[in-house]
Amino acid sequence: MSKNYYDILGVGKDATQEELKKAYRKIALKYHPDKNPGNKDAEEKFKLAAEAYAVLSDKEKRARYDQFGEDGLKNSGFGGFGGGGMSMEDIFSQFSDIFGGAFGGSPFGDFFGSGSRQRVRKGSDLRIRIKLSLEEIYNGIKKSVKVRHYEDCPICNGSGAEPGHGTSTCPVCHGSGEIRERVGSFLGQMINIRPCPNCHGEGTVIEKSCRNCHGEGRVKTESKVDIDIPKGVSTGNYMTLRGKGNAAPRGGVPGDLIVEFLEEDHSLFTRHGNDIYISIVITWPQAVFGDDITVQTLSGPVSLKIPPGIRSGKILRLRHKGMPVLQGSQYGDQLIRIQVETPTEMSKDEKELIQQLMKLYQNKKIKIEKYK
Repeated sequence: MSKNYYDILGVGKDATQEELKKAYRKIALKYHPDKNPGNKDAEEKFKLAAEAYAVLSDKEKRARYDQFGEDGLKNSGFGGFGGGGMSMEDIFSQFSDIFGGAFGGSPFGDFFGSGSRQRVRKGSDLRIRIKLSLEEIYNGIKKSVKVRHYEDCPICNGSGAEPGHGTSTCPVCHGSGEIRERVGSFLGQMINIRPCPNCHGEGTVIEKSCRNCHGEGRVKTESKVDIDIPKGVSTGNYMTLRGKGNAAPRGGVPGDLIVEFLEEDHSLFTRHGNDIYISIVITWPQAVFGDDITVQTLSGPVSLKIPPGIRSGKILRLRHKGMPVLQGSQYGDQLIRIQVETPTEMSKDEKELIQQLMKLYQNKKIKIEKYK
């Protein structure tokens, strides 16, 4: 679909360069990705505004667009801007001269200060898996685990510099942490920005590397981490411990520790969501006459009434004796599947009693029911 660059910026075809700048600045600030995290619609509008301004702010491109539309730009070799597979970083790099100089100061200073994106170094995340029994999940538990990770070097306190020595301004980027290169593109003369290869974007270099961490600012160690595991978690659930991951090289923000839970199989119980299932075997007389029995639950033994005439396969329910709802106050149920035992080994007296029952039932017709 053809785009109307004037409508995108909200200006008329007779708009001056100042009006274009003002309109673009307003839209770019409104839909900037840092103000609309995760909003794909805002990101698309941000890119379209950049595309529109790239064309209309250039006199030759604007003239061809006014005469031939988008086709005129494509046929002339200008193309559009539209992202074309470019990332947001590419957009900021290509338009850094526009953001900085054309507006007499970057319109994005509120976000990045002095018109450049400040990169905050972050340590990598760690992931561990903890096995839990149903009893531990039912009650909630505190566990301590040992984690191997990077922490700030205790000798240089994470700076990477030998004590008594500091850092100096990078002679390559002069402290900016960036290398700016003027390159030609289909949009004309652009400025490409990349991290300084000498200081890796820090803007400073170490005068003398720390003897303990060799200038990295961090060392490998093993620490004990206490984890407060809530009730009701299940396999696949995880929790994030902020700042418990690897330290970043030479300062910065530490990564996170991601703790994933794995539910162990139980000898008695099977879990389905918040409900607990268990099978119990009763004798034939108990099935005929009913009985009061004791059943094990995760909270302890409870009494269960077996109704007379119960059949094998019948499900009985104990309300609120299942698993706790994660981050809630409710509980699931415990469901008991009844299995009626068929004796295979009998004493002489038992056999005689059953034979007497057989004689009583000989005259009764067998009842055939549809399988359910």
